[in-house]
Amino acid sequence: MKTLKNLMIIGIVSLGLLAFNKLIQEEWKVPEKYEKMKDPTEATKENLATGKVLYLKHCKSCHGKEGLGDGPKGEDVDGDLGDFSTEEFQSQSDGALFYKSYIGRNDMPNYEKKIPNENEMWYIVHFMRTLKE
Repeated sequence: MKTLKNLMIIGIVSLGLLAFNKLIQEEWKVPEKYEKMKDPTEATKENLATGKVLYLKHCKSCHGKEGLGDGPKGEDVDGDLGDFSTEEFQSQSDGALFYKSYIGRNDMPNYEKKIPNENEMWYIVHFMRTLKE
């Protein structure tokens, strides 16, 4: 009886730890190649407009119209969608934003096939830079 009780306690604690682990998102490590990557495009009016259109098409459903992580599909995502208006988000390098947005991981999909022209992803990065507090 004592063994059964101990096994139940271990099981409950294990489930609690698993649930807690889901709440804490692992750090997103960006490869150095991308961290140091320079944006080959310019933030022209035209490129920003294209970036906005692409953002609204591909990103808004999860990240929200203003990048606050409040899109309608955002509730279905396990990880933190972030808030693009924060200093923490905006302080990331352009290459880091490109990598996270284009390559993705876990719930963040890979966009290499949906947006095969890398310059268009850079336009989205330009647009995300406009979503400041």
